[in-house]
Amino acid sequence: MIEVLTGLVLASAAGLNAYIPLLGLGLLSRFTELVALPDGWAWLENTWVLVILGVLLAIEMLVDKVPALDTVNDVLHTVIRPASGGLVFAAGASSETVAVTDPAAFVSSQNWWPFVIGILVALVPHLLKMISRPVLNAVTGGAGAAVASTAEDVGAVTLTVPAVIVPVLALLLLVGLVVWLSLRLRRALRKREAARLAARASV
Repeated sequence: MIEVLTGLVLASAAGLNAYIPLLGLGLLSRFTELVALPDGWAWLENTWVLVILGVLLAIEMLVDKVPALDTVNDVLHTVIRPASGGLVFAAGASSETVAVTDPAAFVSSQNWWPFVIGILVALVPHLLKMISRPVLNAVTGGAGAAVASTAEDVGAVTLTVPAVIVPVLALLLLVGLVVWLSLRLRRALRKREAARLAARASV
């Protein structure tokens, strides 16, 4: 069931950035031997699809680093990131990769299951990100938006490539990323509460 790990990690990456795992799968399938997308997912390596994903990724990476706009962006992506997670889970788990030469039958025969699982998986990091970002912006005066966004983009890339090559390693990286996001949220909430108490004390 290594292919399920591949789909799981790709969907988690989509929860951080909707376009990096989709673009990554398409590029890896088109220009390398690491991934062989099944016929139903060959559109991901189409030139126009790759160009559109690249443009959307560029817009996402810019907007997500601007305080206030990043929060609006997260709300808009409440549908997009889980949908992307469903797509990459289904595509990744049904593809032949260097780690998986014979994808499980349930992935190819039950098309809706992988999509639903991917949606649910991507929703978790997306919600963590959406909840923590306004708190982080409030605590840092907006200065933390660019840093957090860059870290999330790097995390999505770091998960996407190992998910195809070494899924078990990618799973370990995913666990570390979830722990980091949880700690970041907890720290931001503590700082916000401390700032609130300090403001009350000064009145």
